[in-house]
Amino acid sequence: MTFSDQLLNRATAGLVAVIIGFSSSIALIYQVVITLGGTPDLVASWLLMLGLVMGITTIGLSYYYKVPVLIAWSTTGAALLISSAKGYHLNEAVGAFMFAATLVFISGVTGWFEKIMNRIPSELACAMLAGVLVTFGIDVFNFMNELPLVIGLMVLMYFLGKRFFARFAMLSVLVAGVILAWQMGHIDTGAIHWKLSEFTYITPHFNLQACISIGLPLYIVTMTSQNLPGIAVLKAHNYKAPISATLNVTGFINILTAPFGTYSINLAAITAAICMSDEADKSPDKRYWASIAAGVFYIVMALCAATLVGLVASLPQALILALAGIALFGTIANSLQQALSSAQYTEAAIVTFLVTASDLTMLSVGSAFWGIIAGVCTLMITRKG
Repeated sequence: MTFSDQLLNRATAGLVAVIIGFSSSIALIYQVVITLGGTPDLVASWLLMLGLVMGITTIGLSYYYKVPVLIAWSTTGAALLISSAKGYHLNEAVGAFMFAATLVFISGVTGWFEKIMNRIPSELACAMLAGVLVTFGIDVFNFMNELPLVIGLMVLMYFLGKRFFARFAMLSVLVAGVILAWQMGHIDTGAIHWKLSEFTYITPHFNLQACISIGLPLYIVTMTSQNLPGIAVLKAHNYKAPISATLNVTGFINILTAPFGTYSINLAAITAAICMSDEADKSPDKRYWASIAAGVFYIVMALCAATLVGLVASLPQALILALAGIALFGTIANSLQQALSSAQYTEAAIVTFLVTASDLTMLSVGSAFWGIIAGVCTLMITRKG
């Protein structure tokens, strides 16, 4: 493989990860801002700061540790804020964001979260990862009800690409899907226009009730539903995850940038898996370059945030989510294979997978956390000796 081919593969993986990460939850962030009394211009400001922060931290951590560390905004955190932030002023919410970020920073400094993660068997981590991702794989075929020709072509191009031009499989999927969707009139180009984003500073107000009602749940959800799967992705791909260091960096930077719209940042899971796939680079030791590429695209996204809001809005949501699922086919298969590789952990891994893949939510905490808890409990009960 030539250097130009390697560069294209890494850039493609990074671009796909950013497109999916950006488009899958931009509507949630928009709604959070509106719920707090903000405007569409403030949405663009938040995306500007979030993109810059995610890009810079992704590039820095990936290059320093030579591991594909991808930083993302908290999707589940945004979903939580839509309901928990109602009735609070924007300034009070920013104070709560800083409180949650402080708790993340403390978790990194004390190292307690890393100690817990190091005691979880890799088979259970892989099972949890498979449970998190399997829905995306299933949705590829669910969305065929909506865009049968477009998604059918994307699936066909993926397998043809894997067979005849493996290095460009995902690029061909992306290009084929967009071209056919455009030809069939599914892309609304009228929503695309150029507009420059600007920073907006929001003075934080620290309200105890807001910190408890907004900040504490945001911290719990970010750690259990975002950082936990993110660490599982790294472990499932046999990377030594710089857990405490990542929490230190993301927590500290989050504290500093929360007044500009960084409500919560964390380790990515689903999009990170794309940067760790064989399509990103055949050599696991070089896949951190795909994350670095993603970091560069994050920064580009940030600088063009206002315009990209319209660009992403023009693409069918079914196309975006199908693209995510197709990109994760290999990761889902590898995760399941590793999860069931040891007879000692088979039952615990299956329970972890099933609970994680379910819609279980208790105490506002998602199924990824309860999947690990269920798997560990199963292992404790069934382990002999």
